[in-house]
Amino acid sequence: MLVRERMSSPVITIDATTPVMEALDLMRQENIRRTPVVDAHGKMAGIVSDKDLLNAGPSDATTLSVWELNYLLTKVQVKEVMTKKVLTVAEDTPIEEAAFIMAENKIGGLPVMRGQELVGLITETDLFKIFLEMMGAREVGVRVTALVPEKPGELDVLTHAITEAGGSFISFGQFTGESDNNKLVTFKVSGMDETAVQTKIAPYIEQLIDIRTCCTS
Repeated sequence: MLVRERMSSPVITIDATTPVMEALDLMRQENIRRTPVVDAHGKMAGIVSDKDLLNAGPSDATTLSVWELNYLLTKVQVKEVMTKKVLTVAEDTPIEEAAFIMAENKIGGLPVMRGQELVGLITETDLFKIFLEMMGAREVGVRVTALVPEKPGELDVLTHAITEAGGSFISFGQFTGESDNNKLVTFKVSGMDETAVQTKIAPYIEQLIDIRTCCTS
């Protein structure tokens, strides 16, 4: 999966000279938490979050009156509080690479570029939605978490045991195990009950951590 398949597009942008309070109102209206900032020529100049805008005011220790504070805030422009050094990704970037960049840099979104053109925005919310899909969170099924040996062909025999018994995989995820000798797998299947699933996978797993029938629709 590539970034272009899940990015928000077209992108809501804010002009660099927009007053902070006006930008905050726009974000609330559009229900967004961050947006790219563009200059007078429509080129990306930075990115700003709702936290940047909310922190634009004076500290709580100020002696200014409410009217004076409001007046000052009408004069503060987005360009004064935005992040100018912006990390970006290309639209053909693998989605996991974008997620890695966001996690490593502790940021909630990345502008998506096509050359020098801003074409989208990928955010942590988009990644959460992908995770829900990958885990089959909205579908009913028997959900299993188990440790399996780390050796060639082990996942193949486990999945074949399920399909040969009439089960259909809704989701399947593989994660780091407790050691180099095993992997943690989480999957959800339909067409079988918990007892049947547990019986079929027993010969191929080291430990059954959890099994349940679930759905969050």
